[in-house]
Amino acid sequence: MQSSGHRFRDVEHHPLLAENDSYDSSSSEADMAERVWFIRDGCGMVCAIMTWLLVVYADFVVTFVMLLPSKDFWYSVINGVLFNCLAVLALSSHLRTMLTDPGAVPKGNATKEYMDNLQLKPGEVIYKCPKCCSIKPERAHHCSICKRCIRKMDHHCPWVNNCVGEKNQRFFVLFTMYIALISAHALILCGFQFFSCVRGQWTECSDFSPPVTVILMIFLCLEGFLFLTFTAVMFGTQIHSICNDETEIERLKSEKPTWERRLRWEGMKSVFGGQPSLLWISPFAGFQIRRLLLRAKKGGAEFSV
Repeated sequence: MQSSGHRFRDVEHHPLLAENDSYDSSSSEADMAERVWFIRDGCGMVCAIMTWLLVVYADFVVTFVMLLPSKDFWYSVINGVLFNCLAVLALSSHLRTMLTDPGAVPKGNATKEYMDNLQLKPGEVIYKCPKCCSIKPERAHHCSICKRCIRKMDHHCPWVNNCVGEKNQRFFVLFTMYIALISAHALILCGFQFFSCVRGQWTECSDFSPPVTVILMIFLCLEGFLFLTFTAVMFGTQIHSICNDETEIERLKSEKPTWERRLRWEGMKSVFGGQPSLLWISPFAGFQIRRLLLRAKKGGAEFSV
């Protein structure tokens, strides 16, 4: 298909939008920026709720089963504050990952007017997604769950009910890091608790009965071990991908890079923003409550699928 001196490629035959169907890219992207991003996927929402419930369960066991009954005041205070701070950071990172636009390409921008505005060189090839009828930027891939093309899409994660892409990858990395940290912390506390209970009296090491205490702590150990293993591996693969400037999809497909790679620190700075600082490990960086409330009043959820 020839259009304005450049070639237009498609994965399968799919006609362009009619020329009289107006499309304003600037207004479309502005509308997207003013909406709260949320994927209404049943499986993803269940997984996201389970994630929160598991973190709340861990916090309950650590606080009420292990720390509050302890006779060592400072041991309880220090570990309680540390664990709860890490839990808040983990859940905040989860929310930012879930509610942040991962880099969705505007729907239906494959119009003649829009392509003319791209000022493409003669013979230059552009690609259109036949599923969402949008011009696919370099390194963008279509997500069948989000029903959108996502810039630098790494993968779709049901545990955060969202794609991990260009704009929310840093929050996903923080989420995996903080979950790994609280899982390791919970396992260490469980070890100390078992040791103190075995050495002393089970009836004195917890306000719950010994059988209930053992069951709660065994479940916490299983949860902590599984979460620590999964999130530590995921954190490592994400850092590796960022340092090599290669998404998981690109790695699995063995795609040859046609872009200029940002390696190591350049890749880290492009994802986390700016020079290394404490803002890198803060899920609250750039968060504005007032802007979020205005989005919620103005546009509601981005998806209704």
